Amino acid sequence: MTEPSHTIKNHAAFIWSVAEKLRGVYKQSEYGKVILPLTVLRRLDCVLEPNKAKVLAVYEQFGDRPDFLRSAAEVPFYNTSKLTLTRLLDTPDDLADQLKVYLAAFSEDARDVLEKFEFDKQITKLGRSNLLYLVVSLFCEIDLHPDTVSNIEMGYLYEELIRKFSELSNETAGEHFTPREVIRLMVDLLLTDDPDLAKPGIMKSMLDPACGTGGMLYTAEHRLRELNPHATLRLSGQELNEETYAISRSDFMVKGEDAEIAFGNSFTQDGFEDEQFDYLLANPPFGVEWKMVADKIKQEHADKGFDGRFGAGLPRISDGSFLFLQHMISKMRRPNRGGGRLAIVFNGSPLFSGAAGTGESEIRRWIIENDWLEAVVALPDQLFYNTGISTYLWIVTNRKSKQRQGKVQLIDARDYFVKMRKSLGNKRKEMSPEQINEIVRLHHDFTKGDKVKIFSNESFGFLRITVERPLRLRWEVTEETRAKFAVDKKVAKLSAEVREALLTGLDRWGDEVITDKPVVRKKVIELMAGAGQRGKALQDTLLDVLSVRDPDAPPVLDDKGAQVPDPDLRDSENVPLPEIPVTFEADVKARLATVEYKTAVNDYLTAEVLPYVPDAWIDHDKTKIGYEVPLTRHFYKYVPPRPLAEIDAEIKQLEKEIQDLLIEVTE
Repeated sequence: MTEPSHTIKNHAAFIWSVAEKLRGVYKQSEYGKVILPLTVLRRLDCVLEPNKAKVLAVYEQFGDRPDFLRSAAEVPFYNTSKLTLTRLLDTPDDLADQLKVYLAAFSEDARDVLEKFEFDKQITKLGRSNLLYLVVSLFCEIDLHPDTVSNIEMGYLYEELIRKFSELSNETAGEHFTPREVIRLMVDLLLTDDPDLAKPGIMKSMLDPACGTGGMLYTAEHRLRELNPHATLRLSGQELNEETYAISRSDFMVKGEDAEIAFGNSFTQDGFEDEQFDYLLANPPFGVEWKMVADKIKQEHADKGFDGRFGAGLPRISDGSFLFLQHMISKMRRPNRGGGRLAIVFNGSPLFSGAAGTGESEIRRWIIENDWLEAVVALPDQLFYNTGISTYLWIVTNRKSKQRQGKVQLIDARDYFVKMRKSLGNKRKEMSPEQINEIVRLHHDFTKGDKVKIFSNESFGFLRITVERPLRLRWEVTEETRAKFAVDKKVAKLSAEVREALLTGLDRWGDEVITDKPVVRKKVIELMAGAGQRGKALQDTLLDVLSVRDPDAPPVLDDKGAQVPDPDLRDSENVPLPEIPVTFEADVKARLATVEYKTAVNDYLTAEVLPYVPDAWIDHDKTKIGYEVPLTRHFYKYVPPRPLAEIDAEIKQLEKEIQDLLIEVTE
């Protein structure tokens, strides 16, 4: 299903053979600087060739009138030069300059695409190396007209080339494109349950904020036409990488699609600020840090809060996945205008990373308590080109159907794959159309089963409680406490005379063991006075130096008579949230103080803690609410180990086989 056709494989092999001509002048990792722009240029050249004469006639008559020229070209771009790539070969001595003239004659949108490749520099370099004519002439042998290479095949060709060049330069090819069957699944999960799509003439909008070569957008538009030929999908995308932006933009120009592709970082150069969309989908790069844009993101978080995109929280600097999700949620059409839906590909980290109260957990809480998380689908591993890790589809919406409200659906699709005949990078598996349809059916039916679990929103939340136990100490002078005195850094800062006076006082301490802190503090004050010292800081240092943990000692009390917790015995536990519906609120202090939440914590303490450590208590001031989606745990099936007798029989059989082999060798 996802493998390129023989035509595309042949074209890719031929173009790769052209790339090999660059060896010596270019490093292998630099081949893409020449091959990708020339592939785009040859595609544009082939598309324009049938109507070239008509465009030149209109240009001769009316001059540079974009509307007239686009109409003559019958595509959204044009070139007013009499040259073509083939005709350029007629002037080999002046090829570099003429090629630059030809590029300058493209319409503004096409020039924007070609300029992103910075191809002028490569033209000069190829010319100096006497490679320009050879490379251009070889590209002229390839027919990339849409009648020969369809739009979807051209997308495969671009992606195959990018994959090869990325492997050579140790870049991440998966940052640029997503397997088509994964896109098909994402699109079907977004579209098939939308009743509006059956309406004739319906118009919808879609955004991919990390669109790469545009494959997701094109596949979505193609699928929508299959579902409703009379529907219109307005496509928008944004891409940070200059080369993939140029490929995406040129591809949509050739297809004649009315797609708006913005260039820049979606977080700091939002190309669709204040716009909202019916659908959003993305496959952001996994585990990529956002240090380079951290200042602006943190500023928006601090200044705008929930009025901005990142009010719920900020993830770890090492993984910006949740930034994409928050960005996309901010662009979902509001519920009073029909609402929006999004699908995003994540690795496993966003399901559970981050402790209660930290950025990732707070983002999950914000999404789930707002009742936006509709489903999470576990995909097979080895499905993507650049990684063999397990991946997950998150479906998020602000217009859940009535039966889904207050619930989250988990789908285990890890076994829905077929082995590929030949791997592509790390991609060794793909999903068949039948398997995609089955996953979509499971999602649509919303019925519990072996592959589907349905939980209430609050089932994914928990209270992170801190269990304290009292500090129990005795104070005495022993070889151990003298050694602590000798190496203590604060004691070392005292003068030699003071240290000697304190040691003399310790000698007079004798064998007395004290378990009452006020009593020992009084004795320490007397010890310090003998050395001419005073002050609470030194008191606390000496109390610490002379202390020894003793489980049989009475609890240490603070100045207010409360038990002092022992940090070494401190423990944290997760307590399920009470089974009552919740709505999101940024400050949870009032919720934690409710009877239901206090009862949940106290009941847990009574049932799970006090029977084993009767002196424990909960520090309610440290309680936090956390959220995680432990999908794998919910689908775990216990497989008992094989019986020992069976294992023993197998070992004996192996031993017999080994003995038989040894006999054959010695005979």
